[in-house]
Amino acid sequence: MRTRLPSSGQAGYLTESVGRKAPLGHDNVRVLVLGTGQMGSGIARRVTEKQGLELVAACARRTQRAGTDVGRAIGLGVDLGIRIVTDLNIAIEQTRPHVAIHATCSRLGDAMEEITTLLRQNVPVISIAEEMVYPAASSPAIAEELHRCAVKHGVAVLGTGINPGFVLDLLVITLTGVCTDIKSITAKRVNDLSPYGPSVLSSQGVGLSPESFDMGITNGTVVGHLGFAQSIHMIADALGWVIDRIDERRKPIISTVRRQTPFTIVEPGQVAGCFHTAVAYREGKPVIRLVHPQQVHPQLEGLETGDHIEIVGTPTVQLTGSPEIPGGQGTIALAINMIPRVLNATPGLHTMADLPVPAAMMDDARIFVSRGADKTRVKG
Repeated sequence: MRTRLPSSGQAGYLTESVGRKAPLGHDNVRVLVLGTGQMGSGIARRVTEKQGLELVAACARRTQRAGTDVGRAIGLGVDLGIRIVTDLNIAIEQTRPHVAIHATCSRLGDAMEEITTLLRQNVPVISIAEEMVYPAASSPAIAEELHRCAVKHGVAVLGTGINPGFVLDLLVITLTGVCTDIKSITAKRVNDLSPYGPSVLSSQGVGLSPESFDMGITNGTVVGHLGFAQSIHMIADALGWVIDRIDERRKPIISTVRRQTPFTIVEPGQVAGCFHTAVAYREGKPVIRLVHPQQVHPQLEGLETGDHIEIVGTPTVQLTGSPEIPGGQGTIALAINMIPRVLNATPGLHTMADLPVPAAMMDDARIFVSRGADKTRVKG
């Protein structure tokens, strides 16, 4: 059964939502960042650097951060005159953002309340929660609810990120555009976990004994990569494939050397990461294979990071790049670069495959928002 929602399409113009002034003319695009952890802080820093964007609010889940100046909290070393708040409704009411970037969690269920709060107050949302990249993969009912809510309130909502959201799905889909026939797709991402914080490291089992890793797989504390189902369904939907089932496997990567990051130390014999694979079957045959070994400092074991895609078909396509596209930096960039795409989109739930491809904003962000409106008017 296909879980894809009907696409609400691409308007090509900026929809002015009820109660909000559309960010055209001389107004900066007012951005609210939800989340002040590693990723939220990185996104907020980049927003302050981008011409045409204005950081107007930061909302945190951790109550101990309330009242802290955002500039200090995100590592700028100066006060911005913006205090972190923990009440999202207050943040919206006081700042009236044009768009919100959601960076507090990975799971769809955990993100739902925050995202719907934003949508109900007519704020478009870009989320980096992994399950938001293709929500119908984990919950068709929640995906449908998000879609209806966004349409009702006249705004767009999108999930994005480096993976899922780009390397093992959108990039794959783009490469299939030169094929007339496809037999199978294999995509592999070898990456370094050392830039990430405690929550990501613990989810990969970093620092555990092999026995504790296996126990974590059983009790759900070790999850490996979150997003295989989302990537597979996005690819399959783009190709018109119906997937029968997805088989996932996780194995510990045991270190033979000492590895250290700011957040953990891995001794020889301990787990340095998770070797996670997923295979999707169509009509009983494996058609999509995604491979994602993640570990801290893989170079200490002589392993190079990189991204590799092979599409077997007519023609066969191969793309390899090393080192990896940096995960944290890539996700931050995508969240920001998709702002014009989301502001120009028709109301509803979108995936990265629905909207125009992302591109770096090397000019004032307001130009890219206006550009969509200009194109529509030119076309009549």
